Amino acid sequence: MVLKNNKSLGQHWLKDRATLDAIADYSCIFDTSLCIEIGPGLGTLTSSLLKCFDKVIAVEYDSRLAENLPKSFPGKNLEVINMDFLKFDLESIKEPYAVAGNIPYYITSPIIMKLIETKNLPKRIVLLIQKEVAERIAARDNKESVLSLSVKNRADVELGPVVKRELFTPPPKVDSQVIILDPHPPIVSEEVIKLVKRGFSAPRKKLVKNLGLEKTKADQVFNSLGLSPDARPADLSLSEWQNLQVALSN
Repeated sequence: MVLKNNKSLGQHWLKDRATLDAIADYSCIFDTSLCIEIGPGLGTLTSSLLKCFDKVIAVEYDSRLAENLPKSFPGKNLEVINMDFLKFDLESIKEPYAVAGNIPYYITSPIIMKLIETKNLPKRIVLLIQKEVAERIAARDNKESVLSLSVKNRADVELGPVVKRELFTPPPKVDSQVIILDPHPPIVSEEVIKLVKRGFSAPRKKLVKNLGLEKTKADQVFNSLGLSPDARPADLSLSEWQNLQVALSN
């Protein structure tokens, strides 16, 4: 049976074995024998993951693919669950685990936030996502966003290889990139993240304007923190947002 991709589910299947093996290698960390795979599709990444882990739990939304996948790996320690990953109960996992997947672009942020906000944190997360989004999360240009700050608050971020669009079937309209996240407890409080979101209410405006600060107060606080009064929200690091929240609370 030939299974065709479902465009409405954002299915683009990676066919490059070297990249698939690299994703699996990034996922393999000490003392972790279980991997949860998001959206296994035809099982191309599953094949690589089964070489690295004792067990793979593959969560697949498409019922056709979920039904077909076990047939490709007879005798392997593979459990396939047919459901929306956003509804999958990570708290049900009772052993150290990693997460890997080639995930649909349109639900990248909800998936990442689910993974790094769960009480039962994965040891490592390795995802293939849209290149532009990967770069935005890493903020290598020193221009932060609500997404990059929210992720960095709960995980160390590393960028892996860029994957050209022609390596997928069917090819998406943009290139992809591997992103590696090592989750950890939050660095700053939820109050700081709320301030971040407030500060980004109009990203291109000066931060002082977005926060609605009077000039005297703004000059006092920003000068004490060594921040420019012309700073935009994207100019501040996570630690600077934390310092700002403390200063505004006094």
